[in-house]
Amino acid sequence: MENTSGVGVLDKVTSILGILEAGPATLGGLVAATGMARPTAHRLAVALEHHRLVSRDVNGRFMLGPRVGELASAAGEDRLLAAAGSVLTQLRDLTGESAQLYRRQGEVRICVAAAERLTGLRDTVPVGITLPMKVGSAAQVLLAWEEPERLHRGLQGARFTATALSGVRRRGWAQSVGERELGVASVSAPVRGQSNRVVAAVSVSGPIERLTRHPGAQLSQAVVEAGRRLTEALRHA
Repeated sequence: MENTSGVGVLDKVTSILGILEAGPATLGGLVAATGMARPTAHRLAVALEHHRLVSRDVNGRFMLGPRVGELASAAGEDRLLAAAGSVLTQLRDLTGESAQLYRRQGEVRICVAAAERLTGLRDTVPVGITLPMKVGSAAQVLLAWEEPERLHRGLQGARFTATALSGVRRRGWAQSVGERELGVASVSAPVRGQSNRVVAAVSVSGPIERLTRHPGAQLSQAVVEAGRRLTEALRHA
């Protein structure tokens, strides 16, 4: 095997992923291309499937899994953060409310960038803070387009429902009123990466007394536009 690292199992896994980069392959195809024993190729491919690095197509062939796209998106985070500063500042100035950018990490979401309202009552979300995936409009956006199994698991114990997430997918944005914190409302929209996968959520948040109990009515257009600009920055960086 060329370009060996000296760690046999890692070299074999990398070989399998390299074969699947060219497209789906049967177990026999993996065996032929890698030269591995059939039981070894099967064991490694199934282990990769467990970790979502490999999945199966409708014909049962092995193919690259969704985790590969997630890792690729994470590698593009620097491009996202480079664009986030100006987009969030413009969103804050346009709406008069604090703006944030969230990424999902496992069962939590992290605020990776923010532009706070400069004066008056505001919702302050420090950069780097972790928040639950069970409450808030950003959590809704980060969960709404997940594959069915992860979506179902994410809804367990959540303050929102499957019906609510269906509405998020239909509208293209989410709102929450008092979900994450009493007295605070927010509106969020998706940021998509190269494969059209949702990789982040851009949000505006502030007191209910200003945003009202229907914050999406006045803020959704601006937040969706901010999400579109960040998506464009990721795709054309």
